[in-house]
Order: sequence, then structure tokens, then C-alpha cells
Amino acid sequence: MEKQVFLLGVFLHLATAQRTDNTTRPVFPCGGQLSGNQGHVASESFPAAYPPNSNCSWTITVSPGQVVHLSFRHLDLESNPTCRYDHVSIYNGQSPSAERLGRFCGTIRPGALVSTGNTIHIVMESDSDSAGKGFLAVYTAGLPPTTESQFCGGKLVKPQGSFTTPNWPDKTYPTGITCTWHIVARPHQYVELNFEKFAIEDDTYCRYDYVTIYNGDRSEEGQRLGRFCGSTLPGSITSEGSELLVQFVSDLSVTADGFLAKYDVRQRNGVALQPEPTSPPTTTTTTKAPRRKGHPKGTMCQTKCRRQGTLQSNFCASDFVISGKVVSLSPLGQGLQATISIIHTYKTGSLAMREVQGKTLAKMLLVCRRCPNLKKGVRYTLMGIVDAQGRGRIPPNSFFLIYKPQQHQVLTKLTKRRC
Repeated sequence: MEKQVFLLGVFLHLATAQRTDNTTRPVFPCGGQLSGNQGHVASESFPAAYPPNSNCSWTITVSPGQVVHLSFRHLDLESNPTCRYDHVSIYNGQSPSAERLGRFCGTIRPGALVSTGNTIHIVMESDSDSAGKGFLAVYTAGLPPTTESQFCGGKLVKPQGSFTTPNWPDKTYPTGITCTWHIVARPHQYVELNFEKFAIEDDTYCRYDYVTIYNGDRSEEGQRLGRFCGSTLPGSITSEGSELLVQFVSDLSVTADGFLAKYDVRQRNGVALQPEPTSPPTTTTTTKAPRRKGHPKGTMCQTKCRRQGTLQSNFCASDFVISGKVVSLSPLGQGLQATISIIHTYKTGSLAMREVQGKTLAKMLLVCRRCPNLKKGVRYTLMGIVDAQGRGRIPPNSFFLIYKPQQHQVLTKLTKRRC
């Protein structure tokens, strides 16, 4: 409720701005230099639709010795799994040559972003087919993190280790932070991540505070393995390659206890590596993971096969939501490629579909052959992300259901909600 009131206040402020001079609404230009300890920044012509073929840049500068807190209050850009078309990018400095804090599109607002210095740079680009109202963000000046909160993110290269949210376990994590941990193994190894304690501000769509896990070393939507919040422990997560990126974001209001996560670097045969001789003592026990009967040697197939969340909580977080019948299943690497004959589409994103003899077909990649254990001829409701080839990607923790006609009414209602 406080967030809704704040958002209403921002819009009222914008609506009444400049009223002493004239009755026109404020005009947001394409880029500019912004300063002061608080203010707002918006896409060109907001809240009208942003123009096509634009490239706008803003630099926000606050007082020396302070940092910039940037919080999105509205986001409505053309959606794409990797934000390759219309997008807004945030940089930790004065120009795009600085560290990129994130690239965003669609309608799901990111959490608060915080610079390490007193400047932050914003770039919004649109192509020839722009769509949406753009964005509105509020910025405020704040003090740099205290010493106890500075251990936020970093590069982890040891074969085993753990990391926590700032302030754990003494008190709740701070507001307005973004922490990124980059876990790096060697070629032919993979990373297994487990959360032992987990308490993040709860929200159906994880819009405010959340943890996002990515394959590789970049926070790209096409590589996202999952986004989590609330108090339910996420299942075990493994990288497909030798790197894993964990990003934690908190906004400017409610906080919670945070999390404790542990990781193990394993060989492809499932053996956890011994700690390096110079490593400090660790409570993590080195064990040999048993291979489950019938599972291939792939890393994702050693993850417990259980879906995360509910139909409603996964709807907005997914690129596509469809119901359909499995027409064929064929081996592809360590997984399976499924051909789905679509019954209903609720979200498609950039999912590639084609018409064959009066049927609409789509391809799905099951990262693990038996998780989820789809069967030819059975109808399912499926959701997940879309890869660069336009193919649906379904890791072991993807949400799916055996299709039942009564699901159609629920999913149709969800399509009418704004994520």
C-alpha cells in the first residue's frame, strides 16, 4: 500500500508541475543532465508512447560522498527475453563505459539500483517498432553502505564456499542494494548452488526484493534459471556451463532476514572437488553425488525434480505460457527436444511457432530428459523462457501441469492482469 501511495504521489506531482507558469503537463526530453538530491527521470514524452528509432541518455549526479538510489515506478517497453530491441540500460558511472547494472524491458519493474559513486548513467534505445509508454524512475541521494554492508557480491573461484546477504544473520538486509556474486569453475566443471536459509520480501511476482540466478557471467534474460522471493527454499540449482551468476536486489522499503547460500564446484561425473590446501576450514562436506538411475551425466539432471511456486506466481516471470500436446520427443545433447501441438496460447513472447497441416507447432528444449518427465501424446500447460533461436527452454524447476480444461479460465484471467 505504501508503494501505491508513493506512486500516486509521484504522478500527482508530475501532473501539477509547472502549473504556476502554465497549464501544460511537464515535457520529458530525450536525455539530459540531472542533479540534486532527489528527482525523477522519464522516457521522452512520458506518459505518452515513446518515439521509435531513439537513443536517449541521462546522467544523474548527486552530492560528492553520496550514492544514487534509482527506483523504477513504471516500466512499459517492448518485451523480449534478451531485451534486444527496446530497452533501458543503467550504468554505474558517467557513461556506458562504466559497469552496467542492468538492462530492462517489458513491464516487470526491477528492484532499486544503487551506484557506488555519486553518478549514474541511463540509456534508453528503441527500434523502428516501438511500443509502450516507456519508463518513470525516481532517484534520491543516500549514504554509501556501512562497513558491515560492504560485503555485497564478488567473484568466487574456490571449489566450495558460501555467501550471504549483507548483515546476515544479525539483522535484516539493507534497503536499496544490488549484489552480484559470480561463481567461476574450470572448463568441464559445473556449479551446484543450494540455499540453506531464505527469507526475502514476499510478492506474487517477485517485483520488489528478489534473487535471480543466471547461467554464465551476464544477467541476460535468455540465461535466467529462476527468480525467487518469499520464504520457500529454492531447489538445488546447477549451471549448464562452468559459471553461475547470482544477483540479489532490494528496493527502498520492506526488508527481511535474507539468505545463506552454499555452492560446490563439481566435475562432470558428479564429484565435488576437494578444497584447495590454502583454503580456510569449511563446514561443507565433500561428498560424491550418486547418479540417479536413468539420468544422463548432464549437470541439470542431478537437480531434484520439483517445480517452484504456483501457476499465478510463475505466469508473469515466464516468457511464454501455453497449453499443448506433446507430438514428438527426440534426444538433443543431454536433454530432449519436444514438439508441442498448441491448444491455447496465453503468452508467447518471442516463441517461434509454425503452421503444419492446420496445427500450430512449437519447439521446446527439455534441459534434463526426465525432469520434467513429459510423455508423448499427453497434454500439458507449460511455461518458461525463450532462447535466442525462439525455442522454449524448460529447466528442471520450470512450472508445468497436466492440462485440464478448467485451467483455461484461470490463465485467461491472468492474461488480463498487468504484471
